Amino acid sequence: MPRLAAARTDPRPQVVVRTLGIDPGSLATGWGVLAGTPTHPLLVACGVIRLPARAALAERLARLHSSLVDVLQCHSPDSVAVEAPFHGVSPRASLQLAHARGVALAAVALSGLPVTEYAPATVKKTVAGNGRAPKEQIGILMEGLFGSASTEHGYDVSDALSVALCHMATEFQLRMRARAR
Repeated sequence: MPRLAAARTDPRPQVVVRTLGIDPGSLATGWGVLAGTPTHPLLVACGVIRLPARAALAERLARLHSSLVDVLQCHSPDSVAVEAPFHGVSPRASLQLAHARGVALAAVALSGLPVTEYAPATVKKTVAGNGRAPKEQIGILMEGLFGSASTEHGYDVSDALSVALCHMATEFQLRMRARAR
């Protein structure tokens, strides 16, 4: 009777996850869902939630919440990453951005999913190797990885995809460190 060879396994198995990245804004919120691994990410879906500029802030926030709930239900991510606020914009814009971020964080929390926040410099450093990379460079990188769908809506989607990719890479590194111990 022939002997069967033992199956060979990769000592560093890749965990496939679905990650939703969100780039919040009070007028346009970019989102992108990636699956796969940090070394082989796959674009599942992406888009921009556009909110009417003339609508009252409360109405825009309600629409943002409803739209994010739809994205969460439709794409069933395993985890969510949100870009933290960038300092240096006007106080009014910062306040409106904070409201939009709060709505995004609440929608994710109500869904029961883990959410992680990343500073823009951390995202840029992880994705481009430079924490001060311009938006154009991030857009070019995302388009190279995921095609024109990642940039056809402007930087809102490419920023959201870069946040999702940053989260995938960070989680992968944490798992590898835990395995090494």
